[in-house]
Amino acid sequence: YANQIRELEGSLQQKCPFCRHPAPVSEEEFERNIEFERNIMNRMEANDPEAIYCVGKMRYRDGDYEGAFEYYKKAAGLGHVAAHFDLS
Repeated sequence: YANQIRELEGSLQQKCPFCRHPAPVSEEEFERNIEFERNIMNRMEANDPEAIYCVGKMRYRDGDYEGAFEYYKKAAGLGHVAAHFDLS
């Protein structure tokens, strides 16, 4: 969280806290980023709540609401605030 604040306040390019690659800028770049998908799976295996929440958002966009609920529930259990909000 502290790195995100530093990046925002310093107008720095945001980077993934795990792989240190720049974060995707647009939604299209986000969806086309194959390396992102590999990294997100590795992060999910490490119980990263942000990665789990992100997969939940992707499931929700695809119309898999039950799958999204399960990922949101798991991310919320790990303390992800936005997942708590989406579950409410």
